[in-house]
Amino acid sequence: MSYYIELKDVSKKIKNDYVLKDINLSLEKGKIYGFEGINGSGKTMLFRAILGLIKVEGSISINNEVISFDKKYPIPTGILIENPSVIDEFSATKNLRLIAALQENVGIEEIKKTLELVGLNPNDNKKIKKYSLGMKQKLGLAQAFLGKKELIVLDEPTIALDHKSVDHLKTILLEFKNQGKTILIACHDYEFLMSLSDETFEMKQGRLYK
Repeated sequence: MSYYIELKDVSKKIKNDYVLKDINLSLEKGKIYGFEGINGSGKTMLFRAILGLIKVEGSISINNEVISFDKKYPIPTGILIENPSVIDEFSATKNLRLIAALQENVGIEEIKKTLELVGLNPNDNKKIKKYSLGMKQKLGLAQAFLGKKELIVLDEPTIALDHKSVDHLKTILLEFKNQGKTILIACHDYEFLMSLSDETFEMKQGRLYK
C-alpha cells in the first residue's frame, strides 16, 4: 500500500539526547490523526520533522516524495504550531492579506470567509494587540485554514477556546476531512482527540506508541 505520509526510522538528537527515537509511521490521505503526550514528549518535534522544518535521521515522504530540510515542501500545508505569528499592529484581515500574498488565487473574499469560519469578524479593524487569547488562537487557525490546503497540522488547537468554539472547531475539521484533507492534531484534550481522530498515537520520551 502507498501511504500519503510515511516516516521510516526517524530519529532526532539534540546535544546528547534523543527528542525523537526510531519513529516509524504510516498515515493515509483524508483522515484525522491524533497525537497525545505530556509536554516534552516529542509531539511538536514530530510535527516539525513531518513539515521538513528540522533535519532528522531516517526518511520522511509525503505523497511518495522524500522531503528534506532544504527542499520546497511538496504539498500545500496549513500549520498552527505554538504561538501564531502575527503583526500586533495590524487587524486580522490585514494579517491574512500578508499570508494570502504568498499563496496563489487567494483573494479578499476567501480571507473574509476564512475569518468568519473561525468566528472572527472580517470587518473588525481592531489591532491584534487588543485581541483576547481566544481571538488570537482563532486567527492562528484562520492562518492555517486559508487557501487550498491538502495537509493541516495543528499543535494544541483548542488552547484558550471556550466550549462553544471547541465544538465549532470539531465541525470545521470534520468537514475538512470530508473534503479529503489530511489532518494531524496534537492536543492535551483527550476527549477532543478521541471525538475526531480516526487513529490516535501516544508520544513518550520521543518514542511513538499506538
